[in-house]
Amino acid sequence: QVRLVESGGGLVQAGGSLRLSCVASGSIFSINGMGWYRQAPGKQRELVATVTSGGSTKFADSVKGRFTVSRDNAKNTVYLQMNSLKPEDTAVYYCNAQIRPMHSESFYNYWGQGTQVTVSS
Repeated sequence: QVRLVESGGGLVQAGGSLRLSCVASGSIFSINGMGWYRQAPGKQRELVATVTSGGSTKFADSVKGRFTVSRDNAKNTVYLQMNSLKPEDTAVYYCNAQIRPMHSESFYNYWGQGTQVTVSS
């Protein structure tokens, strides 16, 4: 069974930094895109950043210049480095990946359980 497990969330003051990690584990044949989404209270889940297996990245306008996304394909891990954090970055951050399980010919969309990021002013 395939799982995504996030770590690295927490409480930080405005202007501070946090690094989130997400590890994909289980019976994995290959992984395409990986990335991060977030959901603030009362709001819809939104894309934060994604990275392809080849390293191409995409960012939400609200985080450009402050966040970076990277991945270690050998470790099935994606990272989100968040700098210059603002109170409006407060949300539950979810890892996402398109994974082809072993013994499958299809890719499926997987989500982690989420990790809370709180930025105080």
